[in-house]
Amino acid sequence: MSWDGAWAAREHHEASLFDRANVVGIAIGSKVVGGRDTGEPCVTVYVERKLTESVMRRGDIVPKEVDGIRTDVVETGRFRALILLQRPEVNRVGRVRPAPGGVSIGHFRVTAGTLGVVARRLDGRPVILSNNHILANNNDARPGDPILQPAPADQGTPDDAIARLAEFVPLAFDDREPGRIGRFIERTFAPLLAAFGLGLRRLPSRRANFVDAAIAEPLAPDLVAREILEIGLVEGVALARIGDSVRKSGRTSGVTEGRIIGIDSVVRVDYNGRTALFRRQLVSDLPSKGGDSGSLVVDARRRAVGLLFAGSATTTLINPIEAVSRMLNITL
Repeated sequence: MSWDGAWAAREHHEASLFDRANVVGIAIGSKVVGGRDTGEPCVTVYVERKLTESVMRRGDIVPKEVDGIRTDVVETGRFRALILLQRPEVNRVGRVRPAPGGVSIGHFRVTAGTLGVVARRLDGRPVILSNNHILANNNDARPGDPILQPAPADQGTPDDAIARLAEFVPLAFDDREPGRIGRFIERTFAPLLAAFGLGLRRLPSRRANFVDAAIAEPLAPDLVAREILEIGLVEGVALARIGDSVRKSGRTSGVTEGRIIGIDSVVRVDYNGRTALFRRQLVSDLPSKGGDSGSLVVDARRRAVGLLFAGSATTTLINPIEAVSRMLNITL
C-alpha cells in the first residue's frame, strides 16, 4: 500500500464516493483501527453521521476498499466556515496596539475572526493575513473598506480601524443551491432521511476553491506586530504531512494543538446556507471554534503550514500556506 496508490484511488473514486448519503468530504489519510493509527495509507471518507449498514441503502454504503486501498469512514458532522460567533475562552477580544496574530479582527460588517499573521507583499509592505469571510465579508466587501481590531462583535467601532482591505481571493459558491424553500426542507427532513440512509445529494461542483484568504494593509506599520500571541515569530513555511503536530492561536479558543490527519482533501463547506467546494485542503483534529477563522497554523518548529478557515465539532480544515501565499502574492 502506497501514498501514491491512495492518491490515485481517491482521485478515481471521488465522484462515486460523494454520491452517497451523508458524505461531506474525502481525503488521503492513515487508517485508524480501534482508535490506533496503523500508518497504512487509506482513503478517508468524512460523513455527517455514521450509520450502521443495516439502516442504509446498499448504494450508500462506503466500500471497504477502492482499487486495493482500504477506506476509513469518519463522522465529522457538517463542515462550516467558522463564522458563527462563540464566546471566547481567553482574553483576546480587546483593542491591542501593536496587534499581534491571534487577536480579534474583522471587516466592519462581519462579526469576528482572528488576525492570522503579519505577512509581506513582494515589495516588502506589511499586510494582515486572514480569511476572505473575515476581512472581505464573503466577497461582498470592496478594497479600501475598514478593518476593525477588535472586530464589531467585540465592541469594535470605526475608531478601532487598524487597516484597509487590500485584496482577497473570491469564493466560488455552488450555484446549484436549492434556495430558501429547499434549504428549509433539507434542514427539516435531513435527520429523518439520514435515519433511513437517505439524503439530498449534490455531487462536487467544478467551481472549486483552494483558499479562503484575504489581506489588509495596516493604516500605519507600527499598528501591527509580527509575533503571534503565545506562539512567537513564524520561522518560515513547511509542507504539512500526515501525523505532523500543529497548533494555532485563535481569537476564541486561544492556543490549541493537534495533528494533521488528512491531506489533499475535497470538502464541502457550509457558509451560513451557501455551499463552497474546496480542493487540496488539510484536515486536522486541532480544536477550533467560531471566531478562530483566520488563525495561522504552524508546525512544531513554528513554520507556517496553513490558514484555518472552517471545521466541525471534531475536525478543523486548513488552506495549505503555499496556495495562500501564491494566490495573494505574499511571503511570511
